Amino acid sequence: MKKELIFGAAYYEEYLPYDRLEQDMQMMVEAGFNTIRIAESTWSVEEPRPGEYDFSHVDRMIEAAGRYGLNVIIGTPTYAVPYWLVQMDPDVMVTNADGQAKYGSRQKMNIVNPTYRKYAEGVIRALVSHTAPQPNVIGFQIDNETKHYGTAGESVQQLFRAWMKERFGTVERMNDALGLAYWSNSVASFEDLPDPTGTINGSYGCEFATFQRKLAADFLKWQADIVNEYKREDQFITQNFDYEWKSFGPKGQQDGYSWGVQPNICHYEASKAVTLMGTDIYCFDQDLLTGREIAFGGDMMRAMRDDNYLVLESQAQAFAEWLPYPGQLRLMAMSHLASGACGVMYWNWHSIHNAKESYWKGLLSHDFAPNPTYEEACVIGQEMKRLSPILSGMRKENKIALVVSTEAVNAMKWFPLHKDVSYNDVVHWIYDALYELNLECDVIFEQEKDWSQYQMLVFPNLYCVREDTAARVDAFVKAGGTVFSTFKSFFTDEHVKIYHDKQPHGLTQCFGMTYNQFTRPVHVTVDGVEASYWMELLNPEGAETVAHYKHKYWGKYAAVTRNTYGKGHAWYLGTMLPPEKCKEYLKRAAMDAGIAVPDVQFPVIVRHGLLSDGSRVHFVLNYSSDLREIVCEWKGTELLTGTTVEKGAKMEVPDWGVLMIKE
Repeated sequence: MKKELIFGAAYYEEYLPYDRLEQDMQMMVEAGFNTIRIAESTWSVEEPRPGEYDFSHVDRMIEAAGRYGLNVIIGTPTYAVPYWLVQMDPDVMVTNADGQAKYGSRQKMNIVNPTYRKYAEGVIRALVSHTAPQPNVIGFQIDNETKHYGTAGESVQQLFRAWMKERFGTVERMNDALGLAYWSNSVASFEDLPDPTGTINGSYGCEFATFQRKLAADFLKWQADIVNEYKREDQFITQNFDYEWKSFGPKGQQDGYSWGVQPNICHYEASKAVTLMGTDIYCFDQDLLTGREIAFGGDMMRAMRDDNYLVLESQAQAFAEWLPYPGQLRLMAMSHLASGACGVMYWNWHSIHNAKESYWKGLLSHDFAPNPTYEEACVIGQEMKRLSPILSGMRKENKIALVVSTEAVNAMKWFPLHKDVSYNDVVHWIYDALYELNLECDVIFEQEKDWSQYQMLVFPNLYCVREDTAARVDAFVKAGGTVFSTFKSFFTDEHVKIYHDKQPHGLTQCFGMTYNQFTRPVHVTVDGVEASYWMELLNPEGAETVAHYKHKYWGKYAAVTRNTYGKGHAWYLGTMLPPEKCKEYLKRAAMDAGIAVPDVQFPVIVRHGLLSDGSRVHFVLNYSSDLREIVCEWKGTELLTGTTVEKGAKMEVPDWGVLMIKE
């Protein structure tokens, strides 16, 4: 891939109310764009009738892009099926726990249906073979924000039964591993396995969710294998992985943001299908812009490959009532780069004039005229051109890893801490504290085997844990590492069956404590602040009690412990505390790990990178409407202005502003 930061947007000529291709291309060039993303949303235009392909719009866009010096990413259009396909075979529409979906919306198909697969393969082969030879086509996006969509029809359940047989070998082993004797759920043969969408057994339900996630990952690999038959060696394969979406408002309106670990596909497994990690990240703006969602998504995508990733969708004007303040679009773009992105693309170039996403606005509003958001993109584009030779290939060297689990996010839907607290809420409670302390971390999955680069591991609510993971945690601390864990971690195996020894499973010596009772905190304080949602009554067995519960009956129990074990340290939080108190304990744990805690903290965020020439770059991001002053810790050049900076000098960071200092 060319060493150039990617900057651009999704562009669909098919949606335009009139022909303005040349005008759009000219405006893109003026904005400093070098890439457009096309084709992934318009299967019915590309194949209006079965086996009859029409790529005239695709050809026009590729040809025009070439004349204007723009590269193109081609998306396979398989996430929104044409109606003729459903008329041909109604079972193309997904059947989930609520019944069969009706035609209309995207991402409602059964990804294993033979008719769907046949015609999806046809359009992929036709489109990719047609476009791969074009010199300005630099890569392919397979599908779009892929998940399993709850697919649970009879054909899927037949595949599930066969998978369970392969997975467990004998029905006796399966019954035992999942505890199916409970309420007479055990079976005498794999063929007798009941519909899992009605189960009361969390282990069985989560096993089916694991299988559904596997179907989604296999679906992406199936697409990648087809694309690989046609793509050039210099072309990449990517996917716009998304996150669990958190809506907000009194009725949970559709407006929301990229929140946490995606429960409906395992990104760790699915990432094997692509050569370039890609992602869609949407966040709050105006006074609610913090950069947390940008940083979390980037830290996860980058860590899966220890490499740069591409932001395929980022917001411009976005939702109906959202509009970034001046400077915020630039701040978002530079924040993506600070996390290790190799490029930023917007959804969408222009606002759409009809249908579902009419008010999910693009860079251009409905009148297509230049506006302040577009004009700010022009500034970003010119800066990214200048920065490309410097920032391309920038790497991160974080010493902290936050460990997450797709199994845990699903299991905690079965067994939530509280009706108002999800697994991802706990993850962000910890991640956001690290972020605001400017303690950079990678977000890695529990399956990741290599922890050698880290000095500190953080486990937020790692409910499900494999035996080998617990053993590796023990060895990590013994060898000198620091571990920081929250409540409800190391509790069940990968089948969501609760371990029957002392908790935390396999790590009571490591943490120097144990517990076998938990409850909800009512009028309970810890270290002067109120405990909330959940509390484990910790009994130290060698560990230092950092804080007790303050309560008439629970006061004899520890709430926070710290244990010296081997050459390292293990911290454990038995309850949920306000963010500021959580930060206090994280700072102390970081000191145990030999990691310096910066003086500068949120709303000024500082992120670091290692450039390809061996020098370091430091991003200073002001997430506030006030001018902020910092003391510069580095001697070098401020890349956005070209000015020389001295260590110890006072520097001003404008409201929603950015500094970028190369040592």
